[in-house]
Amino acid sequence: MAALLLLLDQNHCIMKLSLIAFFIFISLKSFSQEETTLDPVTITATLNPSPASKTGRNIITVTGDMFNKLPVHSLDDLLRYLPGIEVQQRGPAGSQSDIVLRGGTFQQVLVIIDGLRINDPNSGHFSSYIPIAPAEIERIEILKGASSAIYGSEAVGGVINIITKSFAARKGQQNKQFNISATGGEYDFFSANAGGSWQKNNTAVSGGFLTNNSDGQSQRGTRGYFNNHTASLSLKQFINDNWSISFRSAFDQRDFSAQNFYTTFTSDTAKEKVTSYWNQARISFQKGKHSVKLDAGYKTVKDNYLYNSISVANNNRSNLLQLLLTENFKLNNQTSIISGLQFQNKKIASNDRGDHNRDYIAAFLILDQKIEHFTFSPSIRVDHNNIRGTEFIPQINLSYRFDKWLIRASGGKTIRDADFTEQYNNYNKSFVASGRIGNPGLVAERSFSYEAGADLFINKELKIAITGFQRRQKQLIDWIETSYANMPRKDNLSPTGNYLIAKNISSVTTSGFETDIQFRKKFKNDLHLISSLGFVWLQSRSASSTPSFYLSSHAKYLSNFYAEILKKKFSLSITAIYKNRTEQAATNINAHVDANCFMMNLNAGYYLSSQRLKIFLQVDNVFDNTCADLLGTQTPGRWLMGGINLSF
Repeated sequence: MAALLLLLDQNHCIMKLSLIAFFIFISLKSFSQEETTLDPVTITATLNPSPASKTGRNIITVTGDMFNKLPVHSLDDLLRYLPGIEVQQRGPAGSQSDIVLRGGTFQQVLVIIDGLRINDPNSGHFSSYIPIAPAEIERIEILKGASSAIYGSEAVGGVINIITKSFAARKGQQNKQFNISATGGEYDFFSANAGGSWQKNNTAVSGGFLTNNSDGQSQRGTRGYFNNHTASLSLKQFINDNWSISFRSAFDQRDFSAQNFYTTFTSDTAKEKVTSYWNQARISFQKGKHSVKLDAGYKTVKDNYLYNSISVANNNRSNLLQLLLTENFKLNNQTSIISGLQFQNKKIASNDRGDHNRDYIAAFLILDQKIEHFTFSPSIRVDHNNIRGTEFIPQINLSYRFDKWLIRASGGKTIRDADFTEQYNNYNKSFVASGRIGNPGLVAERSFSYEAGADLFINKELKIAITGFQRRQKQLIDWIETSYANMPRKDNLSPTGNYLIAKNISSVTTSGFETDIQFRKKFKNDLHLISSLGFVWLQSRSASSTPSFYLSSHAKYLSNFYAEILKKKFSLSITAIYKNRTEQAATNINAHVDANCFMMNLNAGYYLSSQRLKIFLQVDNVFDNTCADLLGTQTPGRWLMGGINLSF
């Protein structure tokens, strides 16, 4: 922490970080024998259920109920405070965010729900629009680093895997849970979150909804309003001892002010409305040491973007169809073989980007081998689409556990295909005065990532993970400021316009170091504490002398923190984040990105009835800091609110 403090403004940041240090001190003060989940079973790294310590990867796991315990309003809010994740927020309460892992671009993070990807083929900006109600979430697993050998394109910086209660249900379990909360606050803020899960014998059901609404704080002549709604419902039915079927249907709609989300022009007073429909199904067979799953998913996204009142709205409709067949055969207690076949069809119909269609097919094979304290897991993927052709993608994960230490290492190839926005943005319009221009000639990104680290399990309550990593990328896709004279296509452009074009940069090397600390404890005086602290240092170097947009925006130093403290009827939860990044400015709209950014949220509650009925007060952005994540966007100032939560 001392190195981190030196980076901060001495006059008003030391006091804020000292609050974090205080809770860390409490976390390390004493120990007990209560069982914890610092080494949970995970499926993300190898698709084979294994303790996280035997995967060779740095994996962070949080339970779904953390959403109701921390001062957050949306799933991207929750991810923002988990160790090592940088969430670059454009708007509050889930309006829009970009998720970054290990210094990659936001398109280099793959988000999946129960095994199926939800990344939209139109734009990586939609990756945080996760169409699942918080009440359905069993746990969230964050795998940091290369994972393309299993998951394919986008799994470059890492994978965010959401596992839900109904799809994860096991035969014969009994379960009843329900939670409802309502929050009101300044700027006509209203939020409601309700849902639950039920299982009896062979049937499991879960569902819920989340809504966030506000007139918004003042912006540059507009208000940062938002009306965001998510609802989902799922069912799992065990047919007999071997077969089960699962279904889900979800709806997600975001209607929000998008002023300067994508430009720094004074004429930008944008509004955006994004509507998503997500449906998935699974047929599962399991008998003894053999299991087979067939997953199918279909996602439709409608995006309406209006730049200003006199412009013509961009109307985009994207579709993602996918099938995934996986087989897991356990040869013995030490050896498992996992194989899979995958198909994807991506489509877009747009008055701005045109109509396009892509097919992707892939096959993968994973060996999960354990030899006493040593585990190794090589994997290979053959990936093909009708643009780049066939790609072979290898990966290997290694781990060795002794005493309280786990040593791990991993290396693998990654790929990422350009999305439709990068290829065709503003390509179908008759005239574009200024803005970002797509490039159909883009080739796929390719990189090789390797990492090594160690986990120290001090006891059942405290885990410290340390990882060093490097990613060597070729043909990275980024937006580059380009003069009209150097634009490869000028058909619908103005000689006096200001343009950014999507280009392949020759090569980029990203190196970094991350530390994660997780602590969970029940003290003898009826004090409960769950806390987590992460710190990341990053350095990206490009072989190109041309400055790029996203490489200059990711944090060089990042620290995330959360804590939940429960003492009898009183609860206190805290989230905090610190970033150090490249300073930026746009004088034409008086916008800037400060080099240092610190944000903290607080929630204080009191239980009226035995841990079931709670009233609470919450303060977002406690210190009223104005530290935008992206140039042009505005961070909401201090926001006061309160509400009630009922769970049983």
